[in-house]
Amino acid sequence: MKKITHAPEFFWFLPTHGDGHYLGTQQGGRTVDLPYLQQIALAADNLGYTGVLIPTGKSCEDSWLVASALAPLTRKLKFLVAVRPGLQPPSLAARMTSTLDRISNGRLLINVVTGGDPEENKGDGIYLDHAQRYQVTREFLHVYRRLLAGEKVSFQGEQLQVDNAELLFPTQQENGPPIYFGGSSDPAVDVAAEHVDTYLTWGEPPEQVAEKVAKVKAKAAERGRDVEFGIRLHVIVRDTAQQAWDAAEQLISHLDDDIIARAQAIFSRMDSTGQARMRELHSGSRDNLEISPNLWAGIGLVRGGAGTALVGDAQQVAERIREYQAIGISKFILSGYPHLEEAWSFAERVMPLFATNTASNRYGPHGETIGNTELPRQVSAS
Repeated sequence: MKKITHAPEFFWFLPTHGDGHYLGTQQGGRTVDLPYLQQIALAADNLGYTGVLIPTGKSCEDSWLVASALAPLTRKLKFLVAVRPGLQPPSLAARMTSTLDRISNGRLLINVVTGGDPEENKGDGIYLDHAQRYQVTREFLHVYRRLLAGEKVSFQGEQLQVDNAELLFPTQQENGPPIYFGGSSDPAVDVAAEHVDTYLTWGEPPEQVAEKVAKVKAKAAERGRDVEFGIRLHVIVRDTAQQAWDAAEQLISHLDDDIIARAQAIFSRMDSTGQARMRELHSGSRDNLEISPNLWAGIGLVRGGAGTALVGDAQQVAERIREYQAIGISKFILSGYPHLEEAWSFAERVMPLFATNTASNRYGPHGETIGNTELPRQVSAS
């Protein structure tokens, strides 16, 4: 295994499409309003997470408005917010980017999302096939990145045209915020190699992730570029492995075959290569959901997008993270149910096993004093 010489970056997730103790039911469901999102953002900020991913789509609250509401309440936390080629013109996206980057004091990150559900796209007025959407994305990024770099841009492409577009108010981060992007198809890999700073993959087994990383790295090298890599995973970490696997089973304990079939039917209509790869990991069946050591595909039975979780005790989860690091993954965008409690669970159990700046390393007291006199005994995190 490749020797790891640097700590990973850990991100958390804001569940603007819902949260709770179980999937597929209102039982144990939790109201996701601004005060709850504030709790998660403040926890992530204080616990030492680098940033939070805010999802996008018709099932979510608007990511830009949520980030704008939370940025003034946080100190160091970065916000990974989506731009939508085909839904936003590049000049409008650049102005929004500049404003939020300055309001947040340079804490904005950009997630480029092409959209993989044709039915949702039609509701947004987008009638493009898979290849056309990635052509739009390529042209969008060509214009968008130049605008953020301070250029005046005229461009005539197959899908987009602008004349003398410019950004009057610059971003706080020089040349704009870093750009994140994910996609498993060949056109997506080409876009990543040409334009993005961090390529994202959903949580596939390490050998499959290694193939993606190698492919994107080679394509980027052909263009004289370096790309960083991130992975999107859920986590279920407990004091013991048995407790973690019990929690995983509990999470899907309210799912029946009808709920799973309805969700899978929706996923099957999508033209996203990444979503198809997620479906192949479990084939809509509860059988054999541990698809790789400590990698569990149960969430993908009913959740679109990221559908796998690292499940185990702290040492097991940390070992799986190190395996992905050895492949080249440096950024881990994580989530878990409920998101407030699991943010604490991962930060307290796993982050101390890495050289990260966690709250437990910076603040005290740790644990309640004994008999109002003695401090609790210090125990090694490992």
